Amino acid sequence: MIRYHIILDGRVQGVGCRFFCQMNATSLSLTGWVRNLDNGMVELEVQGKESSVNKYISTITKGNRFIRIDDYSIKKKDLISNERSFKTTY
Repeated sequence: MIRYHIILDGRVQGVGCRFFCQMNATSLSLTGWVRNLDNGMVELEVQGKESSVNKYISTITKGNRFIRIDDYSIKKKDLISNERSFKTTY
């Protein structure tokens, strides 16, 4: 198990980025959260099996036809043992 804190920069607000992050996390049985930041970026934490988290990061950093990721940062975090789902927070 592994957990990362990720900041996404680019065209990430108003284009479904949080939904994209949540749906991809749920499909891979990952836990964590995602939220918009006041500076126009998106912040998230994701936790799960290392192979699934790596696949998730690869998918979300590519974006889609609406979401464009110009830059991102990733930091390893301590695991949260009682987390059960991936949520969008406000």
